[in-house]
Amino acid sequence: MVAHRGASQDAAEHTLAAYVAAIEAGADGLECDVRLTRDGHLVCVHDRTVNRTSDGRGVVSEFDLAQLESLDFSSWHGELPASADLLVSDSPYLAGVAPDRQSSGGRVLTLEHLLDLVADTARPLRLLIETKHPTRYGGLVEKTLVETLDRYGWAGPAGPPATLHEPVDAANPVVVMSFAPTALRRVKLLAPQVPTALLLERLVPRLPRGLLPAGVPIAGPGIALLRAEPALVARLHQRGYGVYAWTVDEPADVDLALGLGVDAVITNRPASVLARIGGKDGPQRPPGG
Repeated sequence: MVAHRGASQDAAEHTLAAYVAAIEAGADGLECDVRLTRDGHLVCVHDRTVNRTSDGRGVVSEFDLAQLESLDFSSWHGELPASADLLVSDSPYLAGVAPDRQSSGGRVLTLEHLLDLVADTARPLRLLIETKHPTRYGGLVEKTLVETLDRYGWAGPAGPPATLHEPVDAANPVVVMSFAPTALRRVKLLAPQVPTALLLERLVPRLPRGLLPAGVPIAGPGIALLRAEPALVARLHQRGYGVYAWTVDEPADVDLALGLGVDAVITNRPASVLARIGGKDGPQRPPGG
């Protein structure tokens, strides 16, 4: 089970509080969206603008990091979860983490900060990173992402690969996702062993035959697509692909996804979904490793 933007039902999405709450709830993985700032930093923000999720206004790519850090990304959501108290106390997931990281409050969360949290957590976690497109910075987003992952030892050997069908590293804790096949192709060319996932809201011409772009081992269908096309999961599995379903919050949708045999459920409500799953296995490593 993967926490969508952290435990975003309980705390402001993409904040440290949301991710710590998700880990405390027992999530197997975390999901985030990344955008590039004007001065080259990857930050965890879903929308093109900061209007919905902060007390500021403007386009993310037009801010530098210092300007984004002056905004409050949590006040719009209301109360923080009880587990947010752990951000300034003795949470085992923050043991040894510098105080300024622990108390970032409602400030914008950088990807590096989230990677630190994943790396410092005692148990294994999977991190699903979605690159947002279109953007004024184009392929620079994926280039910066791969460079960042490389500093953590999670980028693998540099590309380009001998073939786009070169297997990925199934043990890598990171999966890069996008609705844009071109973005995933860039990742494959830069870091051939990093697993990638194509996000889907509807069927595209190649998918009726169960085919994803070359080198992409995971499909990420939305739950609405699975309601309309439940046979899609079996078709993808027959081709050897993993299937990560999003955003699965309602009990009936959880039951549908599990009944179809998806490999991961991505949800805003990790605690309640885990309770419904009742201890079943979390997301599997993607095929192709």
